[in-house]
Amino acid sequence: MNDVAAMAGVSRGTVSRALNGGHNVSPAAQEAIRKAISKTGYVVNQHARSLATQRAHSVAFILSESPDAFFEDPNYSVLLRGCAQALAIHDMTLLLTIAGTAEDSKRISRYVTAGHVDGALLVSTHAGSPLFDELNARGVPVVACGKPLGHERDVSYVAIDDRDGARRMVRHLRSRGRQRIATITGPLDLPGGVDRLAGYHDVLGQTDPRLIATGDYTQASGEAAMQRLLYEVPDLDAVFVASDLMAAGALTALRRAGRRVPDDVAVGGFDDSKVATATTPKLTTIRQPWARQSAEMARLLLALIDGEQPAAVVLPAELVARDST
Repeated sequence: MNDVAAMAGVSRGTVSRALNGGHNVSPAAQEAIRKAISKTGYVVNQHARSLATQRAHSVAFILSESPDAFFEDPNYSVLLRGCAQALAIHDMTLLLTIAGTAEDSKRISRYVTAGHVDGALLVSTHAGSPLFDELNARGVPVVACGKPLGHERDVSYVAIDDRDGARRMVRHLRSRGRQRIATITGPLDLPGGVDRLAGYHDVLGQTDPRLIATGDYTQASGEAAMQRLLYEVPDLDAVFVASDLMAAGALTALRRAGRRVPDDVAVGGFDDSKVATATTPKLTTIRQPWARQSAEMARLLLALIDGEQPAAVVLPAELVARDST
């Protein structure tokens, strides 16, 4: 910093102010400092800055799924990229951590609560996970993607209106004249699994329990669940699947069984991921506004880091009609 100051012809304090927002630094001095930094190759010592500010200038993105799920499901990478971009504007680094097992969760909790990051974004955190209580107890700012089951009042979160999205899809299937509408749910310890099933019941009431199968958001689970439904309820004429990836698996099972989509069975998904337009036929689905979710998660976390109170953002669901219905 002394070298930069000498080359720019300004004081060390002016360089410091320029690097921390530019307050009370003239445009001419700012430009001279920029050129000096370029010539000297100076970079900010983040360790020294962290000691001075008591901030790590980084955030953990904690995915509570297996590494395989991260690479299979395109939603996670889209969310990760959006959050990283939103935080980079504020000079914050995003660190990906995968808590696929209980041991992983303990290790990551120790890392996060030791002060290596300023906060955490929790993604796909299952009900009963100790992460909520452990991070809250240590005062770590936390924002969840999706409603944090059991912690809706004490953890900030950003979610799509899962229940309304499910209602929209089931009503759409009924508007196409479908009478025997099945559903493949997500895990029932995640908000998407619980609320999308609730939305299904809101429209259809208490249906034949054989019309409900459960998956785990993987393509293989969607295929297996569809096979079970076809065996137990062969006269079904529509299925609402709680994720596009599972819906892709359901399409495979229907094709193998000789069922035409949508002629024999209409299929609706959820997410509007890139999977939805890669299937044959293309999927009718519920759009998740991933870019906005990412931006809102970053905004809420930065607000918590600055001392604001927890808050929730619920985004509206949107039906996207394509060829599968």
